[in-house]
Amino acid sequence: MVHVSDDAKGGGFRRIEVLTGPGRRRKWSDDDKARIVAETLEPGAVVAEVARRWQVCPQQVHGWRRERRLGTAGPASPPPPEFVPIVAEPPTAEPASSGAAIEVALAGAVVRVSPGADPALLTAVLRAVRASGP
Repeated sequence: MVHVSDDAKGGGFRRIEVLTGPGRRRKWSDDDKARIVAETLEPGAVVAEVARRWQVCPQQVHGWRRERRLGTAGPASPPPPEFVPIVAEPPTAEPASSGAAIEVALAGAVVRVSPGADPALLTAVLRAVRASGP
């Protein structure tokens, strides 16, 4: 779009304004959205940098990420990640192990850790419980 403006005093001064970049209200295909979101999910990616590269507002990219996570995006986007549900079991009698167990109360759930538990697995479980809590 080119905007030409004459000087108000009639001195012959003219200003030409050239607007570059994308126009407003662009329509993004589902494939493009999926490609942009996938780029933001790569390790070390920064949403603002990806958005700037694609000339998109970062808030728009966050919205597309949320749609993907909730599964409301278009057919071309990959499905949201699957999670294993946490099943609450009724409290049982004391564990039969000889060592002392640790109980961690987190986000409304109690995780019982027996001696010798895998630290990486325990970390993953505690992060999942914390993320699922209110």
